[in-house]
Amino acid sequence: MDFGVVLQADPPASALVSLMRRAEHNGFRYGWTFDSSVLWQEPFVLYSRILEHTERLIVGPMVTNPSTRTPEVTASTFATLNDMYGNRTVCGIGRGDSAMRVAGRPPNTLARLGEAITVIRDLAEGREAVIGGHPLRIPWIKDGRLPVWMGAYGPKALAMTGRLADGFILQLADPFLTEWMVKAVRDAAADAGRDPDEITICVAAPAYVGDDLAHAREQCRWFGGMVGNHVADLVGRYGEHSGMVPDELTAYIKDRSGYDYAHHGRTGNPDTAFVPDAIVDRFCLLGPADAHIDKLRRLRALGVDQFALYAMHDAKEATIDSYGERIIPALGD
Repeated sequence: MDFGVVLQADPPASALVSLMRRAEHNGFRYGWTFDSSVLWQEPFVLYSRILEHTERLIVGPMVTNPSTRTPEVTASTFATLNDMYGNRTVCGIGRGDSAMRVAGRPPNTLARLGEAITVIRDLAEGREAVIGGHPLRIPWIKDGRLPVWMGAYGPKALAMTGRLADGFILQLADPFLTEWMVKAVRDAAADAGRDPDEITICVAAPAYVGDDLAHAREQCRWFGGMVGNHVADLVGRYGEHSGMVPDELTAYIKDRSGYDYAHHGRTGNPDTAFVPDAIVDRFCLLGPADAHIDKLRRLRALGVDQFALYAMHDAKEATIDSYGERIIPALGD
């Protein structure tokens, strides 16, 4: 199993670079950031600095979207980084939640997202792509490589991931839901004539190593609110108890009343009081190192290739170090 760390692009940039270097030293292979241009600093500027100050770390957004940056700009930016640092990037992409809503726009349609996945990958790897009926090719790209991983929850998005994407990003670490969603992605891949095992499965969730569960829950409760934004979209689209998505995913948002993106991804987010302890425990990895190892072994058995750790709490360094000392050696390939 591979390991990644997910960080917010808060200033100062030097602190982010330092944490990424610390993660690489501890055996993490991937360094991710959010991509929301109003809420955080510009990630692609930071990736250049991270790549310069690390040796092997692969970097990318969790996740970008096809509207705040057009596909040809996204492809060229990734290709530039790859040309400078040797194909050490991955493109995580989704419909766009905070990046779009903070700017007063709805998330992208799945149709737009699906088109962008193919265009970005083709352009970034030096092939011709068609945008709006106009053929394009970036002539200076040589030997470029860009895996494109899609974030998804609902049945249509999961099916698109299986048909088009190189990887699947699932932002929660509940084994029951992971099994259901991984199966949906792999079934769609098989139906499209693809090898399901070629799709990389990445589970991303907060992890907090320590014995004080009550404190860890409060540090990670924000995550249930962030996931709740996507779940609310699914309920609005498919209805409650529709059978299209498991009740285990949708039931907890019944008391959700609103969400202020000013607190997005932040510990102490006042808009996440509706998230019960049981959901925090299911969606996150909490407790002593052995508890993390046990849950990660369950996820690995379900086909998870990477666990990406959200380090967005008051113990970033300690958790990264604990993973390097105990957890990655127990599960790393």
